[in-house]
Amino acid sequence: MMTIAPELAGAPEVIAEAARRGVCVSLGHSDADFSAAERGIAAGARHATHTFNAMRPLSHNHLDHRNPGILGAVLTDRRVSADLIADGIHLDPAIVKLIALAKGPERTVLITDAISATGMPDGRYRLGGFEVDVREGKCTRNGSLAGSVLTMDRAVQNLARFAEWDLPQAVAAASRNPARVARLANKGVLSAGADADFVVLNAQGEVQRTFVGGIEC
Repeated sequence: MMTIAPELAGAPEVIAEAARRGVCVSLGHSDADFSAAERGIAAGARHATHTFNAMRPLSHNHLDHRNPGILGAVLTDRRVSADLIADGIHLDPAIVKLIALAKGPERTVLITDAISATGMPDGRYRLGGFEVDVREGKCTRNGSLAGSVLTMDRAVQNLARFAEWDLPQAVAAASRNPARVARLANKGVLSAGADADFVVLNAQGEVQRTFVGGIEC
């Protein structure tokens, strides 16, 4: 899997070759306009990376509805699935719901963007070569977001609440859908022959038990 900005010189050719080799090409970290994004999709891109984050926004000014940019392509093109960080910080809950409505239960994918400080108390931590501050669930560097401390169970709970989905739909966005995007066989489903890696949740989406390879951890 690779992320590429489709407006870069030579991007359509790179996308086409990567797709030919079986790579899932994802659009992201991009200032592309609508046309450049659609060219990338036509070349073989089929996913979007942390949708809305590190992308040209839908609106810079009151005229931008005439050029919806990369987000217009990602949200409306049925060939594209989209992942999102549903922590209520990277995206407003209304935007999470918008993505869920646009992509539906089959093409919405949850990610966490979590760093090594996840699960740790508030404080200062290292992310690669620099330091980040974790306060009240927000991870920042010099005032800007720098990853997250979101856990996947909380992402599932948030998606169910923000998008008004039932829990199984939200769970699919964290299991079945990402497996489909990555084209991983026998992953993300409960069926005969599939890998027996799964968690047991209660009705609130809280983890009760975890199994890896059929063995409880």
